[in-house]
Amino acid sequence: MISFFWWMLLSGLFSCNTINGNNALPVSAKIVTDTANRFAWKPVHYDSSKTYIYLTFDDGPQHGTMACFDLCRQMGVKATFFMVGLHEQKKSDGNTIVGKIRDAYPQILLANHSFTHANDKYIFFYKHPQMAEEDFYQAQQSLHVPYKIARLPGNSAWVSKGRIKASGLVKPVCNLLDSAGYNVIGWDLEWNFNHKTANPIQSPEKMMALVDTALVHNRMHTAKHLVILSHDRMFRNPQYTDSLAKFISLLKQRQDFIFETVDHYPGLKPF
Repeated sequence: MISFFWWMLLSGLFSCNTINGNNALPVSAKIVTDTANRFAWKPVHYDSSKTYIYLTFDDGPQHGTMACFDLCRQMGVKATFFMVGLHEQKKSDGNTIVGKIRDAYPQILLANHSFTHANDKYIFFYKHPQMAEEDFYQAQQSLHVPYKIARLPGNSAWVSKGRIKASGLVKPVCNLLDSAGYNVIGWDLEWNFNHKTANPIQSPEKMMALVDTALVHNRMHTAKHLVILSHDRMFRNPQYTDSLAKFISLLKQRQDFIFETVDHYPGLKPF
């Protein structure tokens, strides 16, 4: 049985699809057009001698988002922020933060991490795939996400052109998102955090060792393309912002690494 919260959420979402008694376009079909020129997508010609690094930060806007954003800008590296619609609404400066992330493209990419983050009730969320699908549509509209790129909350799954890699739990919503033209980005390597303190567990040096291990053993969804997951809140304190800076510095020392945003991950459906 669907909880009262979800019933209210779905009622609001579905009611948005009717205007003056006429059927309007579904949220999934509404594309933000006022920034079309800014987000005119350009392909990347991959260098086979290089490894592409995709830094990704989840769950913003929250404490730590701007620290990550400012650091990436200062250090001149590309990164992707998977953001949550409800977090934007709950944070007093959420709209400003999301706007800065969105406007920093092509160095920084804003992507869809759902509207509610499943309220951290992941099994319930994915057991109702149509409800979950609408949750992503709601985030797409509320955050004004420029491309149909999403990451599932609490689960690493991949949806690209003609290819889906997902567990049985999340496969139904992945199929729905695929049909709606979405690309879903998982991750290859995670910088873990303490769930009580939100502080990062691995040191920058340990993370670099894990990067090398992933490359040596080809532990990547796509060879020579490494997606690294972290969370904004891990770096909210200066000492841990410094850890992120050191990790990025270690990555930048490698001449064979190129930083990219996930809209340039190979094999995605066209935007």
